[in-house]
Amino acid sequence: MSLSKWLYTKRNICTRNNIKKSRLQVPEGLWIKCEKCGLLMYYKALNKHQKVCPQCKYHFPTSSYDRIEQIIDKSTWMPINNNLASTDPLGFCDKKLYGKRLQDMQIKTGLLDAVQTGIGSIHTIPVAFGIMDFRFMGGSMGSVVGEKLTRLIEQATKSKIPVIILCASGGARMQEGMLSLMQMAKISSALHKHQQQRLLYIPILTSPTTGGVTASFAMLGDIIIAEPKALIAFAGRRVIEQTIREDLPDNFQTSEYLFKHGFIDLIVPRTQLKTTLHQILIFYDIPSN
Repeated sequence: MSLSKWLYTKRNICTRNNIKKSRLQVPEGLWIKCEKCGLLMYYKALNKHQKVCPQCKYHFPTSSYDRIEQIIDKSTWMPINNNLASTDPLGFCDKKLYGKRLQDMQIKTGLLDAVQTGIGSIHTIPVAFGIMDFRFMGGSMGSVVGEKLTRLIEQATKSKIPVIILCASGGARMQEGMLSLMQMAKISSALHKHQQQRLLYIPILTSPTTGGVTASFAMLGDIIIAEPKALIAFAGRRVIEQTIREDLPDNFQTSEYLFKHGFIDLIVPRTQLKTTLHQILIFYDIPSN
């Protein structure tokens, strides 16, 4: 082999090796592919767009921390009852002890349970805001979720400010049995007292909102808002089809289907949610700070 041919071969081998090494050094999570349309996006661009695909408008799942940043005015968020955490009243065990499952979720999400509550402002108008987080055991409603939301509503009633609850939940938490089902009545009772004072309550239904949450406070609002194409249901599609022995429409249990049949009042994209809430608060003549 001539010297020039050997150098050419050597250079090609080095180039291929350098390309492989550079690929290995690219950090993970920089690029995100849309689940619906397949668009490849830089994660910072997606976050800047509030985790909504700019091409097909698919709403990516997002955390309660992101929701606070998207809706509440900067530096106005004051969390309340932040120290409440679930115990294991039934000693429940499936594949894992319930107590251990709680610990794992707390480490993974940085939350003590599946909801954050607090007082904040939307364009200087004070509101009591509860945000369910699906990352924590599917946003399931246990004793702590019920207690935190009830306390939030009671404080809002006392302070005479609106309540907004962003729902994202698989329903009642089976690991707490009857105790979780009792939260439906407790929260609904607090909302009834709030509405008796002629105070505003707005639930925001995101994907998914199901089970006992849908059967209680998610559907008790003065104005019920939902994100586009959100899954909103009580029982699962298969259960309903087997019960009534009929096929259901393809868009059954979506925001659009519920809006068409009068179950919800507005479908609002995430990028317009804060503006829409502000317009509603102004319409109801809610005073600013």
